Amino acid sequence: MTEATIKLVGLRKAFGKNQVLRGVDLDLAPGQVTVLMGANGAGKSTLVKVLCGVHAADAGTVTLAGVAFAPASPSAALRAGVVTVHQNINDGVVPDLDVASNLLLDHLADGAGAFLNDRKMRARAREIAAAVGLEVDVARPVAGLALADRQLVSIARAMAQEPQLLILDEPTSSLSATEAERLFALIERLRAQGVAILYISHRMSDIRRLADRIVSMRDGAISGRFEGQPLDYSGAVRAMLGHEITEVDITIPTPGAPVLEARGLVLRPGARPFDLTAPQNEVIAITGLVGSGKTALAEVLFGLAQPTAGSLRLDDAPYTPRTATEAVAAGVFLCPKDRLINAVVADFDITRNLTLPFLRRHSRAHFLRRASENATATRMVGEMGVVCQSPADGILTLSGGNQQKVMVARWMAEASRLLILDEPFQGVDIQARRDICAKIRATAQTRATIVFVAELDEALEVADRILVLSEHSIVGAHRNENIDVAAIMAEVVDAAPETTRELA
Repeated sequence: MTEATIKLVGLRKAFGKNQVLRGVDLDLAPGQVTVLMGANGAGKSTLVKVLCGVHAADAGTVTLAGVAFAPASPSAALRAGVVTVHQNINDGVVPDLDVASNLLLDHLADGAGAFLNDRKMRARAREIAAAVGLEVDVARPVAGLALADRQLVSIARAMAQEPQLLILDEPTSSLSATEAERLFALIERLRAQGVAILYISHRMSDIRRLADRIVSMRDGAISGRFEGQPLDYSGAVRAMLGHEITEVDITIPTPGAPVLEARGLVLRPGARPFDLTAPQNEVIAITGLVGSGKTALAEVLFGLAQPTAGSLRLDDAPYTPRTATEAVAAGVFLCPKDRLINAVVADFDITRNLTLPFLRRHSRAHFLRRASENATATRMVGEMGVVCQSPADGILTLSGGNQQKVMVARWMAEASRLLILDEPFQGVDIQARRDICAKIRATAQTRATIVFVAELDEALEVADRILVLSEHSIVGAHRNENIDVAAIMAEVVDAAPETTRELA
């Protein structure tokens, strides 16, 4: 049997009274992709942070290539050959630096790049970028890049380190299908070179594509190990959740009166115009590849951007928001995609993050009523199943999936006319996704709801109607009953051009 690259025995970690890791035993073998599955709050991110030197374990041992391993910092872990791509994309990049500096940051920090001039740095950076298919000007600041390109910068930086152990935490959450396929090819190449790979994901498509073995985690401990072919995916999910997961049975309601009407909408110059009607009591999922225009449409509806052409009506009155404030005042709410960039306020607790857009509703005579805030936060934490000690916890003490639940809860805590959710399931586990879907559908009667998702499985779980977006235009519409998945996928990847479509 091949000796493990890294071996964990009895690993424990607590934050105050919260026991996050409860005696984790895990071996990671060279040349093997181990997929780690776990519900939000199971301890996955804490385990990763112990391995990469962010946190020190309270008890237990870790050995790397047979030698005791307890890195005092991320740089120490990196020097030892443990390379991590974190779920929080900004943990792997420095936004104020250019792409070249980011790609060579670890070399520069170790002094290896002290004698590199700009020309040599950029030439080397282009080589690193090309290895992962990153096509971007390496002199450009990372702050100006799209989320997917930031993710690729983080991945390219990691791949350049020649790791013994590569840890990837939800690496495809912001990548297109083409970009993800490039990543998979790189992972397979590293596996063939004998690198041990720990891959954390909730996406079954990723898991089926890559996994040599699956390890399930629940409540801070390993709850199941699955090896051999074929892998027991259902067993892995059951071990992760502690119960079976049932099939989703959607009953499609009768749509109500139109809430939102878009006519001749053009999202950018050269895009085809389209019409769209979102009625009350209907959940619409809009799906498409990364870059198809989902976020652009969400921003137009929320007043963050203006369309090139076309008109909008809300409740049969002209709707022309120029700011997010105007949109919220009209009853149009948006839960944005880039949680840590556009939504989470890192210095605030859960309660204040939840109530932030609606502080006037929790105020009297210009004084903020903390009791009113606490009541709303306690209610929404319970309804959304946020795993925390209390709503007074800092938002960054939560796992990424639980932070996402809080951001969705923020915009579901108050009544809206149009609720827009842009990739609301990023980083959440299968059961949490089902719970959020159920919450969206159970509260949909008094509003119109539009959910933007890249994964078709997510659209099928949440929607009454599915629209396909391609090249910044809607190209297909499908009621979510007896649905032709192949037809939707054909539209997603190769939509036929038409002039204008009415998709009400």
